[in-house]
Parts: sequence; structure tokens; C-alpha cells
Amino acid sequence: MVHMDGGAEAVDGRSARWATHREQRRRELIKAARLAIHKLGPDASMDDVAAAAGTSKSVFYRYFGDKAGLQQALGEMVIRRMQEKVLAAGQTAKTPEQGLNSMVSAYLTMAQTSPNVYVFATQSLTGESMFTQDITHATGALGNFFDAIISMVSSPLGEHLGRADTALALYWPTAAIGMVRTAGELWLTSDPSTRPDAETMAQNITRWLFNGISSELTAPEKRGTR
Repeated sequence: MVHMDGGAEAVDGRSARWATHREQRRRELIKAARLAIHKLGPDASMDDVAAAAGTSKSVFYRYFGDKAGLQQALGEMVIRRMQEKVLAAGQTAKTPEQGLNSMVSAYLTMAQTSPNVYVFATQSLTGESMFTQDITHATGALGNFFDAIISMVSSPLGEHLGRADTALALYWPTAAIGMVRTAGELWLTSDPSTRPDAETMAQNITRWLFNGISSELTAPEKRGTR
């Protein structure tokens, strides 16, 4: 019996070491893929990613199954880090407006750090463009990311409204995050030489959401009478 127990412990120990080694190798491959996509672009093939990582495509298939599996794994890592930065930024604010501005600024800055990786991590697994996705039906890491941000915006807004079940508290946070993502991703793909910097763009988006755009509109010229 002692021998059998010792053998079982040895097997368990080897299994644990193998699992640890496999997880470490998986993290290394994700980091290598992130660097490759940063350099090569979001449409890089598995052959390109593997070559840049100094390994073979079969290794990536062994750990991730296919390109969709790699995208999911990389997306979870990228979105998790972005979520940490964005939520941390929002927690220092005293008002919903300050909170949203801080979160938008953190979101844009993180996305700007590597646009190629952002696009790869947030596009749908079916290849759907990031511009045509509905955030209310986003799944996986991306869905969790937006759920967390919407929840964080809703909380202080509900406190200031005094009631959490008003139409403004129920619908505005989701609509606001939809605008943040759409405007942010359009900004991300715009010409860097002509677009505002991340902080200015965050201020613009926050102002549009809280104050509207009426103050920035010019009145149409009056037409002459016949």
C-alpha cells in the first residue's frame, strides 16, 4: 500500500509539473503572438505568427486548436489588462462625468498602444469587423469587459439620480459605452497626424455624452426672401 501511495503521489507530482510547464509555455506563446501581431498586423496568418515566434504552426495548433482559439486566448489577456486599467481610472473619480472621462482616456490610451493587437483581440471570431459588432451581444472576454464598464458607469449615475430604475440609469450607460467604443475605434483608425490626442478625444466624447453637441453647432444661414 505504501508503494502504491508513493507511486500515486509521484504520478500526481509529474502531472502537476507538466500542467505548470504547459501553462507557462502557453503564456509564452501568447506573448510571442502578441508581439508578432503588433508588428505584422491583425490579419497575420498562423504561419506568419509562428515564424515570428520562432516555432512552427503545429505548436500553436497544439496549444490553441486554431486561429480562433489563439484569438480568444490573446483577447482574454489583452481585454483583462485593459479592464484593469480602465476600472482603476474610473475608481478615482468623484462624479460620473469624471469617471467616464478617466475611463475613456484609459481605454483610448490602451488601444492606441497597439492598434493591431486591439483589432485582433476585439474582432469577432467569425471575422466580423469591430465596427459592425453589437456590444450588447459581445461574448467572451470582450463581453465581460463591456459589462464591467457599463456596471461601473451605472453605479455612480444611479447614486446621483437617487433611483436606480429610471430610464436614464437603465439605458444611458449601455448607449454611452456604445458611443465610446464606436467613436474610439473610428479615432483609432484615423490619420494620427490629424486626429486629436487621446486625452483630448476622451474629453470630446465625455462632453458630447454629458452636454450634447448643441453648443458646437452653428446656426444655418437665413435664406433671402424672394
